[in-house]
Amino acid sequence: MILIKKPGLLTTVQDQGRYGFQHNGVVTSGVMDRISSQLANWLAGNHANEAVLEITMIGPVLTFLDEALVAICGADLSPEIDEKKVRNGRTIFVKKGAVLRFGECKAGCRAYLAISGGCHVPEVLHSKSTYLLAKIGGYHGRPLQKNDQLKTGKPSGAAQQMLQSLQEKICCKQHFLELPWSLNPSFSPVLESAEKKPLKIRILKGKHFYWFNKVTRETFFQSSFQLSSQSDRMGYRLQGAELVCNQNSELLSEAVRFGTIQVPGDGNPIVLMADSQTTGGYPKIAETASIDLPALAQAKPGDRLVFTEISLTEAHRLLWEREERMKIAAYQIKKHFNR
Repeated sequence: MILIKKPGLLTTVQDQGRYGFQHNGVVTSGVMDRISSQLANWLAGNHANEAVLEITMIGPVLTFLDEALVAICGADLSPEIDEKKVRNGRTIFVKKGAVLRFGECKAGCRAYLAISGGCHVPEVLHSKSTYLLAKIGGYHGRPLQKNDQLKTGKPSGAAQQMLQSLQEKICCKQHFLELPWSLNPSFSPVLESAEKKPLKIRILKGKHFYWFNKVTRETFFQSSFQLSSQSDRMGYRLQGAELVCNQNSELLSEAVRFGTIQVPGDGNPIVLMADSQTTGGYPKIAETASIDLPALAQAKPGDRLVFTEISLTEAHRLLWEREERMKIAAYQIKKHFNR
């Protein structure tokens, strides 16, 4: 069990998402950065889809009421346990009473905290993910608040063996033990700030790309767009050159997805994110390639984005290569747990 001493800016329980209900208008939701979430889960001895804490920009202060294995991946939010720095991408054993706090946001936007056994909350439509707008899933359908007590599940067999082994190794005066091995940083999404150097996002032309005039199409690829402060888990609002649509006919609402880039009447594009609606009625100028969704999830207000086109074949190849690398990561982590 974990006691929430301070909740942070936005800390929610999320898993990989709520699938199979979009035809009923239920959004997928789930973690914004699926890669960081999976890696953190594997490092904590969990399966990839276990529920984690998604921590946005300003992190919480947590007290562990039981011993646990934990891992943090994604954004660098300067985590500390009992005022000693800990690093992302590592398995960490924490004793009962240890206090984890987060500080300055150094890189990225969202960190993922996985705890052995996962977050023990009820499933809603086969998922533990929090959907804030509908107030379902997660911890009572809302962000964590001060004095909440979050139950954790039963650790896997491998995690229990690791816990037992580390209990014997840790000094009585230590409140945590950080394992010496870590993930290669190249497994994580791009986390560098895009304030000075725009973040390159690869896209495919959308269904309505040619509804926009030639100048607008060229501008879309040649200009950078700034992420507005009016951005959230539903969508990123972008500011920059106005995108003009020449098509005047009405557009019926159509299916949209995480990564769809729509252009409303004001000409400022919106990138739909994990909590996006299931259908949209604005022209779709582009679709974000799945390979870059984790990096996009780590962008924060003020960052700048530039779009570059790739082919569907290239998008498939890049995604396949990443999945192969993730299999390698899973295998290497499993080897450490079985030592």
